[in-house]
Amino acid sequence: MKIAIITGASSGLGARFAARLPDFFPEVEECLLLARRADRLTALSGKRGGVLFSPVSLDVADGAEIDRFTADLAGRGAEVLLLINCAGCGFLGDFSESDPAEQARMIDVNVRGLMQVTRAVLPHMAQNGRVINISSIASFVPNPRMAVYSATKAFVSFFSQALNEELRPRGIRVTAVCPGPMDTEFLDVGGIRGHSKTFEILPYCHPERVAQGALRASKKGWAVYTPRAFYKFFRVLSGLLPHRLLIKLTGT
Repeated sequence: MKIAIITGASSGLGARFAARLPDFFPEVEECLLLARRADRLTALSGKRGGVLFSPVSLDVADGAEIDRFTADLAGRGAEVLLLINCAGCGFLGDFSESDPAEQARMIDVNVRGLMQVTRAVLPHMAQNGRVINISSIASFVPNPRMAVYSATKAFVSFFSQALNEELRPRGIRVTAVCPGPMDTEFLDVGGIRGHSKTFEILPYCHPERVAQGALRASKKGWAVYTPRAFYKFFRVLSGLLPHRLLIKLTGT
């Protein structure tokens, strides 16, 4: 059985990846949809485009649940063609006044969870398999008022690029996807919508186009994919100018 795995699949970008998957990876027979909200996953389950979409209730921040998933995956004996680490969270606000639990959850989900799911999947990944990790433009330069979030996304980008080189002998390619803001529930859950002038003026990325572009970039073996010319320019700029200058522009 050839399978794909998508975390954070219950809504937003994760759901868009699930919808576009058969167009880019028609050889996938089953896709495991991983998320905390089992009720939402049920609505996405079923067979579409020749792919069986199977819901799996999983909180990537829960170590015990990751252990169970690791054991279940080993028991399947399946060959993983694609892993998309889409689960993530971000909260806006000054760090000194923030909720410690929210700050810790960003690290647990964005860093630890992504790392542990990837480690669980790689032993079962096919030669020439693909991994897509959702990072952010926030990984380019430190972001005041989203300090922990931008730090976690810097981890995702660096981890992805290092892993991409490590796995090259197996033909496996890892792509860090770095979109700008998208109109999803991420903005509401993180207390961002209506509370950030920066987010109000930045050009938004369309989740459908991000998913489609990321899948195409993954097929081509790109190490980094950044949607929209504006953010591609910012990515280049962040590599040329000192962060102490750019950080003034990234305050949210």
